Amino acid sequence: MAQNGTTENGVAAGISALPFPQPVKIQEIRHTKIFINNEWYTSSKGRTFPTFNPATGVKICDVEEADKEDVDKAVEAAKAAKHRGSPWRRMDGSSRGRLLHKLADLMERDRILLATLETLDTGKPFLQSFFIDLDGSIKTLRYYAGWADKIHGKSLPVGDFVCLTKHEPVGICGAIIPWNFPLLMFMWKIAPALSCGNTVVIKPAEQTPLTALHVGSLIKEVGFPPGVVNIVPGFGPTAGAAIASHMDIDKVAFTGSTEDTGPSNMETKQRPKSQSMELANGISLAVEETQKGAFYNQGQCCTAASRVFVEESIYEEFVRSSIENAKKIVTGDPLDPQTSHGPQIDRQQFDKIMDLIESGKKEGAKLEYGGTSVGEGSLFIQPTIFSGVKDHMRIAKEEIFGPVQCILSFKSQKEVIERANSSQYGLVSAVFTASMDRALSMSAALETGTVWINCYNALHAQTPFGGYKMSGNGRELGEYALAEYSEVKAVTIKLSETM
Repeated sequence: MAQNGTTENGVAAGISALPFPQPVKIQEIRHTKIFINNEWYTSSKGRTFPTFNPATGVKICDVEEADKEDVDKAVEAAKAAKHRGSPWRRMDGSSRGRLLHKLADLMERDRILLATLETLDTGKPFLQSFFIDLDGSIKTLRYYAGWADKIHGKSLPVGDFVCLTKHEPVGICGAIIPWNFPLLMFMWKIAPALSCGNTVVIKPAEQTPLTALHVGSLIKEVGFPPGVVNIVPGFGPTAGAAIASHMDIDKVAFTGSTEDTGPSNMETKQRPKSQSMELANGISLAVEETQKGAFYNQGQCCTAASRVFVEESIYEEFVRSSIENAKKIVTGDPLDPQTSHGPQIDRQQFDKIMDLIESGKKEGAKLEYGGTSVGEGSLFIQPTIFSGVKDHMRIAKEEIFGPVQCILSFKSQKEVIERANSSQYGLVSAVFTASMDRALSMSAALETGTVWINCYNALHAQTPFGGYKMSGNGRELGEYALAEYSEVKAVTIKLSETM
């Protein structure tokens, strides 16, 4: 049953009213074991852990828990698969690309099943899983499938020498992914790694392992050689720490918090603080786009538009419009096509968000809308809007990772640039204005890895994604990601005497 608002046409905002795909009824989860060397294994310690449906609190199934010994076994399989002379190492780029395309084909075939699993495990609305997460995952695979036979070096004449450069795989890539976009993050990691010819040991988040394990079955069905992709579901302090510290793993790709890797022994972080700025133009567009940024995926996005700076001359109108827009958001069963807002991932995240909401009220921000849970004992939180927010408040400084929009005011462009850049994070920002000169000058001044102009959350497989400062090292997606998964070798040849 949908609650707390309906859209004008009775469907979730932003989704076409065409006939909807329907989630499948899953009687039993087929893949719950550790995936190593194209085979399924039980935990070396004989342990399992439960995964829950956050919308109902009901246990979905138990999953085998990987530990250090299981990670060691996975690394050995990955090492054998990347050894010189192995089928994977001998395979040319065109053949690697064909395998990635075949994997995308099987994901198209199982799209409804994968979207249903993603919704059950994360609580995100089914139509978002189907149209956004699955679409992005498949496009990412196809994008890097196209790159697989186009990764090559250069010829550099230097005096009496010719230097040839070669791009070679890094080797074994460890990957640790978060719970907010499990399938999409899985593809962001494995697609460029496999395109470059690497092997992978990947740990999905313990809250959301199910789609990764199903993809393991598809990897085997496609015909990837054994050991090329190994999936080790488990916890940060055990499986995550084993990947992060393993001496035979050549690269670690990590998105999440340091809790996901055990001890704080990794430099790569994705702990962003995002902001958007509305500059006296196009209020309705800015309201709609910034609320997509704030409330999409229940605010559980590294790109969440948690701070919105609005020029003083339109501040009151912007707040009023934001409240009216938030009232249209449909909260309810994530499997219901009308739902556009689901639960938070778990009780820990729920409690953290509610604590920050309380801090906003105590520190003097005005709660304009929401701020409460929906239903007794549930993990649903109403979309929440604060006005009168000041830079020193916790809700303006800390990453909320929940459906909370903080609206701040500013007087001048210089002032807002300084305030936006004062954060130790710098993943994304957005500017809404009719003046392209103003937009471009602000994009040059903002210290973030991505600047969106008159849009938000415009992510594409072709476009690099990553942050400044404490919001991460390196780039995902686009051609730029290939550099993260390859080594450049220079071969210099002395030319003979000129004839």
